[in-house]
Formats: sequence, C-alpha cells, structure tokens
Amino acid sequence: MNPSDGAAPKPQKAQPQSKYRYAVVCASNMNRSMHAHLMLQELGFRVASFGTGSAVRLPGPSIDKPNVYEFGTAYETIHSDLRSRDAALYTTNGLLAMLDRNKRIKRAPQRWQDRGAAAAGADAFDVVLTCEERVFDAVVDDAQRVLPKGAVRPVHVVNLEIRDTAADAAVGAAAIAALVRDLEAREEGELDADLPAALRAVQAARGGKGEVPFAMLHAVCYLK
Repeated sequence: MNPSDGAAPKPQKAQPQSKYRYAVVCASNMNRSMHAHLMLQELGFRVASFGTGSAVRLPGPSIDKPNVYEFGTAYETIHSDLRSRDAALYTTNGLLAMLDRNKRIKRAPQRWQDRGAAAAGADAFDVVLTCEERVFDAVVDDAQRVLPKGAVRPVHVVNLEIRDTAADAAVGAAAIAALVRDLEAREEGELDADLPAALRAVQAARGGKGEVPFAMLHAVCYLK
C-alpha cells in the first residue's frame, strides 16, 4: 500500500450522496480535521480530510520534544508507538483516545499537497474547510503553485479559526457541520451565492447565542 494513502484497510459503507464534496484540513490530520471528518461522515456527507504540515506533530513529554511522524504512518502504528513510550501520559492527555477514534475513520493521516489523483475528476472537492489561517494559506498557495493543465473547476476554500485543543475541535466540528447542513439545504444550488449566505448564517447563529463569531476567510481557487 502506498504510504501516503490514508484509506482504511477495510471497505467502508458507501456514503449517502450530498450535493457537494468536502475536504477538511488542519495541520496534521489528527485532531480538528478528523473530528469534523467524523461528524460530517456520520451525517452522510461526502468528506475527506488532510493536513498541510511537513510532518505529523503530536505533543510529547515536553513542549520541545514533540512526537513527529511521516504522513502516511498508520494511526494504529502511532497509537502503538505512543503506548509503548508512556501509556499513562498519552492516556491522560487524550492522544491514545484520539488515535483510537481516527483509526476507525481511515488508515492514516494524509497530506493535502500529496493528494494527487485521489482528489481529482469525480472525486474533486467543491468546498475545502480549513481550521486555521496558516493552513488556509497553505491550501491556497498550493493551488497557485501547481497550476492545473486542461479543464479546471472552482473550489471554495473557507477558513474557520479553531484552536488545536480537543474542546475547541468539538466546537469547530459542530460549526462546520452547521455550515454544511445550511449549504446543503439551500434550494438554489448555486455554490457561489449559497456559500456566503451559509457563512453569514453560521456567524449569526453564534452571535445569537452570545458566542464570539469565528474569524473566517474565503477564497476561490481553481483545481482539476
């Protein structure tokens, strides 16, 4: 198996059809993007997830000693490695539970820049949802750096600024799910008009509950 292939080793149930295909992207394809991936998948939307970092970085025994893995390293392998190093520490900080969740979704973390043919043609994304500004910048820069040849399509890239903690990932995933639900429910079927309206609705809902609106960014890129 190609080590960059994050597909699960066992066939998954076919996802119900949705209007659009979504990608959720964070730095390491571990916490924020995977929480949202699971939530959107359970809701029946077509979704994949990625990271944009040069490697997968997870907290280690101290701030200057992170655990670093290559993208494509199986979640199960990372889980076993951390458990052998310090089961108590990585149980307490939630990493083992996070990896348990992730390995039930897909095999391994995937890097956005290496997605290749797995996200082209019929599998092309309509909306890419990023979880912090530097990830948004990496996705947009990648689209501008690798100028596609031949037929291209517009892809909407949206950033919701989400802190990289378990609690914030849960809040962010719920907001992403609310955005996707709103977008899918709109009858116009015009993504260019529907997406800005859906973004405004998510922000208004947060304001109505007394919550601070997300810092959002929105760009349109052109990919195969």
